[in-house]
Amino acid sequence: MNTKQNPVLADKRPRPVLMIPLRRCGSHALRLRLNFNPDFYSPYPLHVVDFMPIVPLYGNLEDDRAYFRLVSDVIGLQAASMVKWPGIVFDPVDVFEAIRHEPRSVHRVVWELLLRAGEQRGARVVMDKSLDSVHYADELMRLFPDMLFLNVVRDPRAQIASMNKAIIHDFDTLLNTHTWLEAHRAADAVLAEYPDRTLTIRYEDFLADEEAVLQEICAFFGIEFMPCMLDVSRSEEAKQFSRMSALWSSNCFAPITANADKYKKVLSMDEIALIETLTNDYMRRYGYERLSEASAPIAQSAFDTARGASDLGRTQAWQGLEHSNFRDFALRRHRSEYLASVRARMEQCANARAARGNGAPPEIVKLDELTEAFEVTD
Repeated sequence: MNTKQNPVLADKRPRPVLMIPLRRCGSHALRLRLNFNPDFYSPYPLHVVDFMPIVPLYGNLEDDRAYFRLVSDVIGLQAASMVKWPGIVFDPVDVFEAIRHEPRSVHRVVWELLLRAGEQRGARVVMDKSLDSVHYADELMRLFPDMLFLNVVRDPRAQIASMNKAIIHDFDTLLNTHTWLEAHRAADAVLAEYPDRTLTIRYEDFLADEEAVLQEICAFFGIEFMPCMLDVSRSEEAKQFSRMSALWSSNCFAPITANADKYKKVLSMDEIALIETLTNDYMRRYGYERLSEASAPIAQSAFDTARGASDLGRTQAWQGLEHSNFRDFALRRHRSEYLASVRARMEQCANARAARGNGAPPEIVKLDELTEAFEVTD
């Protein structure tokens, strides 16, 4: 393939990396430390998984009108993010023109933003910490055949205990355990299909020996390990980040090894047994010792009860967040409301297309290519 015609594969572009498979695994701790190396860049993630249910409403992305809308709305999602990407502003016209002849996908748009942010900083490697995108790994590999995957494993009991109190997840152990399983099954598919492109690390090993794990990651990425990575307190990004949300409050400090077993204080033995029953195979694979017989009974009716309890817990969590950290509350609400507004608009567009179509194939419109700068006139 001619890289002059395909900027995705051009040598000057940073190499793409995706961290997988699930949030609350210690991913920010790794991202913030790796960002000390100027050859590496990983901004706060867009978590495009939240945008995916809207994508079908755009219709055929070969229609330039649909794709331009998508480009503009993904840039809007980046602008609505809780944590801004410093020093960069994206122009929808410029981004659309740059990728209009590439395979069309919401992931292509997201990665165009990431690659541009990395290029501006002179990085050779750009990592997306949108771990949930593990479910779209095959599409990402078609778009970026040189992509690498960093598979971060954490004791499921500790990770699910963390998920249970995070507003980005469910408020129930059973539901979050199933989310954990789905993510790791998707990671299994990546490991099977792209074994040479994937590095698996355990978060507990990072806690025990930060330097050794960071050196392993840096070698895999082809960047230099830097001793300053071991002192995250020097990171201005980490300091700012830790003040924004209780979920990130510990990110400007060295990790506390004793916290690996903190789940024992917040999970009941019934919850631990449930997690160990469902994740038993993974616990054996990754060397986590069980505390139960891993034989907890799980009735199908438990899921309905769990969903009701989780919905109530989410409502209470939003109310609590509004009182305990209004900035965090307002920023998360802004993003949520942005996604809702995009969905409502695109549902109207989809309904209008259906009304005009009368069963006929939809019209594919191509916009004129711009040969000079686009200007908005008053």
